Amino acid sequence: MGLSSLGIFHTIIGVAAIGAALSDFIKYGKINLNKVSGKIYFYGTIVTSLTSLGISKHGGFNPGHVFSIFIIFLVLAAYFLNAKKKNSKRARYFENFWLSFSFFLSLVPTVNETFTRIPLGHPLAKDIKDPVIANTLLVLFVLFIVGSVYQFRKQKLINKTV
Repeated sequence: MGLSSLGIFHTIIGVAAIGAALSDFIKYGKINLNKVSGKIYFYGTIVTSLTSLGISKHGGFNPGHVFSIFIIFLVLAAYFLNAKKKNSKRARYFENFWLSFSFFLSLVPTVNETFTRIPLGHPLAKDIKDPVIANTLLVLFVLFIVGSVYQFRKQKLINKTV
């Protein structure tokens, strides 16, 4: 597989963060920063994004690094809203969207790297231009849009009852 020690650490933390987010989506319909799983997503995503800045199989600063910096910005902004704007009904919309968007963006390099490496010896994709990657990302994007609409509607109901 050719992963460095940093790459292995990055992958383990990233898988934990993705697992925590999926758990939250199933339980709460959103990433919930007030629960342990939401905190695992938050801290895991920060660590994964920061460690990705030290990883590059293409050499130098690249679009993957831009994704990481943007993801860090999104989760920190969502954390700020969660911590400092607890009573703001409007802030929940942004918090939910930014966390979900950060999750979707983190799946872009995850799909690229996974599909070009696994299974060993005969990866699913030859490179990032392979149609299987584009089709997978399209499906994930549609799920992101559908999930965002669901979260918006659910938050609207919550805001009416509070």
